[in-house]
Amino acid sequence: MKILLLDKNHPLITEQLLAKNCILEEDFTSSYDEVCGKIENYEGVIIRSRIPLDKNFLEKAKNLKFIARVGAGMENIDIPAAEKLGIQLINSPEGNRDSVAEHVVGMLLILMNRLFIASQEVKNGIWLREENRGDELLGKTVGLIGYGNMGKATAKRLSGFGCKVIFYDILPDLSDEYATQVSLEELKEKAEVLSLHIPLTAETHYLVDSAFIAEMKNDFYFVNTARGKNVETKSLVDAIESGKVKGACLDVLEYEKSSFENIESENETLQYLLHSEKVIVTPHIAGWTHQSKEKLAQVIVDKIVASFL
Repeated sequence: MKILLLDKNHPLITEQLLAKNCILEEDFTSSYDEVCGKIENYEGVIIRSRIPLDKNFLEKAKNLKFIARVGAGMENIDIPAAEKLGIQLINSPEGNRDSVAEHVVGMLLILMNRLFIASQEVKNGIWLREENRGDELLGKTVGLIGYGNMGKATAKRLSGFGCKVIFYDILPDLSDEYATQVSLEELKEKAEVLSLHIPLTAETHYLVDSAFIAEMKNDFYFVNTARGKNVETKSLVDAIESGKVKGACLDVLEYEKSSFENIESENETLQYLLHSEKVIVTPHIAGWTHQSKEKLAQVIVDKIVASFL
């Protein structure tokens, strides 16, 4: 089987697929048009997010049997077109769910206990105790939207902090020992912390907007490790300024490039997030640990081998 690798990943992918007698070509630099010009030569493609695999791309991939995305999100792939063409789609959310869950907890602890702020103050010779009094996770009701791999892993961690975890998901009957499934209305009524664990689709684009925030009964902390465009950023900033959102932990931003490699646009709203003491921002690294890099790759290889080799 001839496979094209379009992004750098853990070397175990090439090692294990070569051992299965696959023919591999690595191309980490060619443009979209250049890849389109040769994609018909391959039966498989392994990607992260470097280029979009749209309808035009897929129609040129005459011999493509699978697309393997090293990660969870599939928004850079035209899924209906791929399915119509009989191309199997593979991803690996199992590989970085633990990393994402730990990142969520870490950001919340830093934000709610003012750890960055207090540490920086002490380093600058400022010793403030009352001003840096924290807020405990213990006893808080945490509402998760989405209860797949990431949501479940996050609920497991937060339950250990003595939180009551509730969640909303479009699939039924998902409650387990760590969290209880509720309606979206009940989640909005009870949650004191809100965390997103959903893909980016037409239905979830700007899911959290001014109307959604207004329907939250409690002032709340907000966490987004899903996709930046799940949130209407201007509405989030307005809510932080009003105090409705007590603080925000953002690993993803509406203004990222589709490759997730950098910020695509600068504006006043983004500048507010980058300079507010009530906001923690990280560069799309919630699923980005040494361990997850290996686990993501292994899950992908295992799924390719199980289906095609």
